[in-house]
Amino acid sequence: MSHLHTRTGPGPATTAGPGRGLRFTLILAAGTFAVGTDAFVVAGLLPDMAAALRVSTAAAGQSVTVFAISYAVLAPVLSTLTARLPRRTLLVTALLVLAAGNLVSAAADTLPVLIVGRIVAAAGAAGYTPNAGAAGASLVPPALRGRALAVVIGGLTVATALGVPLGGLTGRWLGWRAALVAVALLALAVAAAVRLAMPALPGAAAVPLRARLTALRQPGVLAVLPLTVIGMAAAYTVYAFAVPTLGALGVDAYQVNLMLLVYGAGAVVGNVASGYATDRWGAVPVLVAGYAAMAVALGVLGALSTVGSAPVLPVALLVGAWGAASWCQTPAQQHRLIAAAPQQAPLVVSLNSSAIYLGIGLGTTVGGATLTSGVPTMYALGAAGAVLALLVLHLGQRIARRTPAVTS
Repeated sequence: MSHLHTRTGPGPATTAGPGRGLRFTLILAAGTFAVGTDAFVVAGLLPDMAAALRVSTAAAGQSVTVFAISYAVLAPVLSTLTARLPRRTLLVTALLVLAAGNLVSAAADTLPVLIVGRIVAAAGAAGYTPNAGAAGASLVPPALRGRALAVVIGGLTVATALGVPLGGLTGRWLGWRAALVAVALLALAVAAAVRLAMPALPGAAAVPLRARLTALRQPGVLAVLPLTVIGMAAAYTVYAFAVPTLGALGVDAYQVNLMLLVYGAGAVVGNVASGYATDRWGAVPVLVAGYAAMAVALGVLGALSTVGSAPVLPVALLVGAWGAASWCQTPAQQHRLIAAAPQQAPLVVSLNSSAIYLGIGLGTTVGGATLTSGVPTMYALGAAGAVLALLVLHLGQRIARRTPAVTS
């Protein structure tokens, strides 16, 4: 997945050679790994968090919603407010805020305190991720920028595959508070590495928030962003409540972490394959295949949940397909956005990042609201969301054929 907000013009000058510049991006990728782990690790910890805070699992799930919505709202605002700050200072500060938010969350003894901690952590994540991409691109020659961005994105995708299940195992062995403290310690370690190893990079020219949002007026952009929200909402109606929804399939608490690992591996494969497939066949066929696969995977998992148990291997295959379908959306959607607004590519990619988190927040809210209605209902709603995404995509294509400015 990508949350990058990069410049279209030349980046600031740096004395780092090509090889050294790419090595610097590994440090930045460690930060995006911390951000990605923090964003999604809570999914495997919700029942324990709910028990400790004496609230329902659905209520504890609000912490996921709040994080996602806070990130979506704060990313463009912080990008505007901090534009002139030197990049190294900004990245270190953002990681310190991320660590502080996790420490507050780990120390929470009530749900409101946990929510405050998640908002603070989201502010750190929103300040770090887009600027890490911009810094990574500026540390290498133009010919290597794609590779540098791929390294930074890699931190997020690896977090989906490894960070979340490892965090879940830490929570299982040492408690959910220890898992959040571990993310905080990782953020602090990366902050120290950035401060000590990264070269100084100047800030960018300030761009008013209103100017950043002018891309929303373009029909092509308006046709794409709602689809990102719907597609991610469909995927995360169930994901945030992985413990009870997979438990309904006979998956025990330990195996849930293995299933989250399978989901993450599917997400990485889906993200990479989508990039290649989009270049070869176009964005729309990739999205059609992805949403159809998500609808089938969630629909079959829902049907199996009505029985109360299912063989582990078929469940794992379906979970992997669900992960691949969830994250194959991002490259294809970014491709459509950049084609629709090529002169505002950094802005529309940043807006897509906000749409991703809005979708995660919406899906988590829907999942929490229907948790008491039964796990099959949650799976059915996720599958219905994927079908809705297909319909919206079809409608968008019909509009595109009538509007030359819209390109897919």
